[in-house]
Amino acid sequence: MESHNNPIQAAATSGNQSSSRQQNAALVAELSELLSVVGPASVANMILQRAFSHRATDIHLDPTILGTRIRFRVDGVLQDILPIPADKASVLLSRIKVMAGMDISDRRHPQDGAIAAEKHDGLPRDIRVSSAPTVNGERLVLRLMPDPKELTDLSSLGLFDDQLTAVNQLLNAPYGLLLVVGPIGSGKSTTVYSLLKELNSPDKSVVTIEDPVEQRIAGTNQIQVDIKSGLTFLTALRGTLRQDPDIITIGEIRDPETAQIACRAANTGVLVLSTLHANNTASAVDVLRNFGIPSMAIADCLRGVISQRLVRKVCSKSREEFSPSEEERQLLGLDEHSQAKLVNGIPTDTNFNTGYSGRTAVFETMLVTDTVRNAIHANEPAYQIRQIARDGGMATLEETARRKVLDQTTSMQEFRRVVSDTRMHS
Repeated sequence: MESHNNPIQAAATSGNQSSSRQQNAALVAELSELLSVVGPASVANMILQRAFSHRATDIHLDPTILGTRIRFRVDGVLQDILPIPADKASVLLSRIKVMAGMDISDRRHPQDGAIAAEKHDGLPRDIRVSSAPTVNGERLVLRLMPDPKELTDLSSLGLFDDQLTAVNQLLNAPYGLLLVVGPIGSGKSTTVYSLLKELNSPDKSVVTIEDPVEQRIAGTNQIQVDIKSGLTFLTALRGTLRQDPDIITIGEIRDPETAQIACRAANTGVLVLSTLHANNTASAVDVLRNFGIPSMAIADCLRGVISQRLVRKVCSKSREEFSPSEEERQLLGLDEHSQAKLVNGIPTDTNFNTGYSGRTAVFETMLVTDTVRNAIHANEPAYQIRQIARDGGMATLEETARRKVLDQTTSMQEFRRVVSDTRMHS
């Protein structure tokens, strides 16, 4: 299906000439044929099933002036899948909203819904649905929930051995605050669940406060935040602290009040895990300071910070080796005698013509050692705290990404992206 022969595709992908090359041709052909012989309602079920089978994390149904554009987010990148003409798109969206328990008559206000897997054959997991009005019509975004039976082992996250040793050291702390930081979509929740899997044991009282609960963990007490009923992170945290917890996970520290209670709990015998929006490990200290937490209190409660980014993995089945250029040697710190080989993925239909398949994380793990603690206590700026941690042996995000390139896990393209991101915000 060529984009220049399809006005919907042309309108949806203007300015993105590579979009048609990033489609999975077999998937597009299958759904196109199905749409021509059955109703849009049946196509809705097939789209959901195929999204799961192609490892998508999200489905976007974006309205255009001519119809609806369907995209899957695979390995963090949106891929064009199928354009749906306007007359069929309205039925498709209505079908999805009915499945999610949403009001199909209301297209002027944002709504939230959920599709329960147990109520629909062929769906392996639940799906969360949100709608919003646009100038071209109603837009739906579907979040495919991760497999609750597949909590990622800590050793499978992408940590190098020295980083894994540092994280295990943090997990052995009897109390204190452990933060996982990074931008939206950097895999923080997956890391927190992996940490919980390691910490969860019958002799511990483990409570999580989440929005939403993405994975059920046997043996823990999981609380889902409900803003409408007044159950916020803050109120749930206050209540939990009266119930003799050993370990508390807070989905995200979003405000000064939650930050203050989390730090107080961490100083009174509770191990507190949480996420935070911060660029790197040391900048998490500045975020806590901006929340009004005194440097002395941060130094007392903080045990460590894990910062991370996700990078795409070069396709293991379709790849080629090459020798780095002089510029690439300099970026990777290689001398002229190095025999290192880098890899690029070969675009194929099965990897959406990207050359990548799957993702892994690159990490920066900062232990709050005595020297780091003294720097925090002395109100040193984040860049100085980070340098002290580096002097103590901490590998930065950039250094970790470099190692991922040299061991042929990822590409120079992904390395440059991580470097650009971290330097821009440092």
